Amino acid sequence: MDSLLWRALNGDPQDADLDEVGARLLDTAYDQFCRIGIRRTTMEDVARRAGVSRITAYRRFAGKDALVEQVVRREFRRYFDRFRIDIRQARTVADRVELGFVSSLQAIRGNPLIGGLMAAEPDLLVPSMISDGGQTLSTVQRFVAGQLRREQAGGHLSPDVDVDLVAELWVRLSASFLAIPGRVVDMDDTAQLAAVARRYLVPMLDAGRLAG
Repeated sequence: MDSLLWRALNGDPQDADLDEVGARLLDTAYDQFCRIGIRRTTMEDVARRAGVSRITAYRRFAGKDALVEQVVRREFRRYFDRFRIDIRQARTVADRVELGFVSSLQAIRGNPLIGGLMAAEPDLLVPSMISDGGQTLSTVQRFVAGQLRREQAGGHLSPDVDVDLVAELWVRLSASFLAIPGRVVDMDDTAQLAAVARRYLVPMLDAGRLAG
């Protein structure tokens, strides 16, 4: 079964089927999840606030789990779309690595839903991201590797760089920052995160070092 993030990156037929009522239910659920959390939210709450009947809500979404998945998937898709736009601002590969690392960590942490869940209800979101047989990590790894292959195709990165390995290392490092609180690196300090990327992530693109 494809992971939630895979469907976020590649789209989902269900998304195209949503009508105005379905979209309103998603918007309402997002607001409700951000305000009081997923556990305390019921389908009835969402339906009432969206101005539709409980039956109508269940016609659009089979249950609360389906609703939660679509809301979270939409947020991740928005993040990936924003990420692609953000890194275009950078002029060099090193700049794009730095900007991508900083913006991805801060965007996810700062997202009212995803960041809020990781802080307030980590046992709901984090296990689903790290205990799914590696699907989530693999999905993000493929996305990052794809970005690096575009750099190679554009002549901005040596073809000798093992982009799959680099992407794997970057994703694991980023995931650990997000999932495990630390006291050395301040996640809200943009300059410090940028320095970490410059000093430790960018050198991984040195094909000679990787080959050695």
